Amino acid sequence: MKKKVLIWGRYGNYGPDYPRNRVIESVLRSLGCEVSRFLPALSATADIEYALRYTLQRGPRPDLVWVPCFRQRDLAAAARYARRHQIPLVFDPLISAYDKQVNEKHKFAADSAKARKLLAWESRLFKLPDWLIADTEGHADYFHATHSVPRARIRVIPVGAEEALFTPQPWPRKPAGAPLELAFFGTFIGLQGVDVLAQAILQYDGPPTHWRLIGEGPMKADCERLLAPLVGASGPSRISFEGWGPLPELPARLASADAILGIFGTSDKALRVIPNKVYQGLAVGRAVLTAATPAFAPELRADEEHGLFWALPGDPGSICDAIRRLHQRRDELPSLGKAARASYESHYSNRAIAQVLREILQA
Repeated sequence: MKKKVLIWGRYGNYGPDYPRNRVIESVLRSLGCEVSRFLPALSATADIEYALRYTLQRGPRPDLVWVPCFRQRDLAAAARYARRHQIPLVFDPLISAYDKQVNEKHKFAADSAKARKLLAWESRLFKLPDWLIADTEGHADYFHATHSVPRARIRVIPVGAEEALFTPQPWPRKPAGAPLELAFFGTFIGLQGVDVLAQAILQYDGPPTHWRLIGEGPMKADCERLLAPLVGASGPSRISFEGWGPLPELPARLASADAILGIFGTSDKALRVIPNKVYQGLAVGRAVLTAATPAFAPELRADEEHGLFWALPGDPGSICDAIRRLHQRRDELPSLGKAARASYESHYSNRAIAQVLREILQA
């Protein structure tokens, strides 16, 4: 019998088309689940709203209620409904609101009354679901240590990539002596350490390299000012800034890259996350250069044979050293790209996600 999964949440600024939500729903359907969505008019009274809808429409009762990422505000009503009908409840927060407001944005001091209130509110919510989802082991440990969620009730599901879109890309044909092409794409926020990357570009004096920085965000203007002397200049570094385009065009835009640049920040959160760009870079079959953090499995950090090249968080010099290693192994980059895709398949693919979802559905 098909499992009926109800996605319960207003989504806020991140709709059902947010990549994490699309991946989860796609994998659930691949497992034979019947997936439906409930977008309540008001989060606080959503359980009453859904009960009225269910009574009027006489639709099938779900076997599982899933609250999608960022929707802490929808969790209490979803929990009331799920408990009333003895339906398992799963919450996939992706981030902690307390962590974002206090540690990332520094909106409140950690010892302030507002911060303590936010922590208490979110901790109560995180204890409501039967399963709390984390995207990395680091976030699972954070939810346990900060919010006191029992570790046994936390399951790790990587963010992954939309595999219908991010498929292995053909290797680019380039003239002999063409610069090594490295692509960064992102939202230019502090978490990504794009300021560290910019300092590395300024310091770099190795073999010719073309750095493509794709995207928009709050730190982009500062990066453009800092790197303006290198735009159009002769020398080992050639810089180009590009804006966002439609997501379906992104894999083709990355196809000319020899490797993808990840993140290099030093915040606690930066050490816990694996960003979309890393998953997507591995999925398209390109080596990825990123900071070596505990978010990655030890076997991947053990060497650079898995298609991941490592730098130290917050260290521009170690980024330059890693670029030189890429140059030294340039002839091997196609095979390292295949190794990168294999790493994606083993650790982060829809198949890996399905394994955890299957266990949750069976439980």
